[in-house]
Amino acid sequence: MSTDLTTPAGPNTGTGSTADDLVAVFRRVLEREDVTADSDFFDLGGDSLVATRVLSAVARTHGVELTFDDFLLAPTPARLAHRIATTA
Repeated sequence: MSTDLTTPAGPNTGTGSTADDLVAVFRRVLEREDVTADSDFFDLGGDSLVATRVLSAVARTHGVELTFDDFLLAPTPARLAHRIATTA
């Protein structure tokens, strides 16, 4: 039995994982469909202003207030999901 460590479940898993939720947020704010759990937000054209929209969505959806520094250290949906899980 294998365990996928790249998409840890967060406090608000709903119908999908936290990483899946964040992929959807990245796709919406970046207006791109090619986002995966390992896609780097900044490599896809994201900037600090758009990052604030992601952080706002995280706070609203997951109840976790992350800083921009947190986002810089975890710029992919999978890494950000892990950050949320360890912060919550």
